[in-house]
Amino acid sequence: MEHMDAGAAMAIMPRMTDWGAIDLLLVLAMWATMMAAMMLPSIVPMVLSFAFLSRQRRAQRLPYVHTGVFVLGYLAVWSGFSLLATLAQWGLLEARLVTPMMVSATPLLAGALLVIAGVFQLTPLKHACLNKCASPLGFLLTEWRDGTLGAWIMGLRHGAYCVGCCGLLMALLFVFGIMNVLWVAVLSIYVMLEKMLPQARWLPFAKAVLLVGWGIAVATTG
Repeated sequence: MEHMDAGAAMAIMPRMTDWGAIDLLLVLAMWATMMAAMMLPSIVPMVLSFAFLSRQRRAQRLPYVHTGVFVLGYLAVWSGFSLLATLAQWGLLEARLVTPMMVSATPLLAGALLVIAGVFQLTPLKHACLNKCASPLGFLLTEWRDGTLGAWIMGLRHGAYCVGCCGLLMALLFVFGIMNVLWVAVLSIYVMLEKMLPQARWLPFAKAVLLVGWGIAVATTG
């Protein structure tokens, strides 16, 4: 199925306007859960590298910390992103620019998001963040900090690089709809490939061309 069951989806969707605390918390939980499900698979190499270094340090009687602290720091950053996405969704709903199913209600918004996400793929910021995300050992050797706080900070920093690398791609859920399981899977798989195949430098360029062309087509023909 391309979309989640309509009845189940609508049951957790907020009202169009006048959000209350429950609406806000439901949408925030939805975003945070989705971001965790989409991003955690892509950091498996980083987590395994962190765990390996921690075991090595433990064997050498050096300070080490549980890998879970690093992961929690990483998820904390994506939770912050989820809060921003929730506020953006609220604003777009108020402006009637997205539907309650969180699909763009206007071709201009959808086209603009696609073009912006496409152009970003060619920026130095994108490449800098991707380099950090795609090189687990390089990141850990240059960013290592001892202790629980150090692991937390490393998780935060790695999360920040991942948001810088993938945040605009996640914003495309405003185009496809967060309940569109097919596109959620496509984005998740692409993020994994981009991080795990750093030698495939053509991927961001190909994605940029595709997204920009798609965005222009949507904005002009929608």
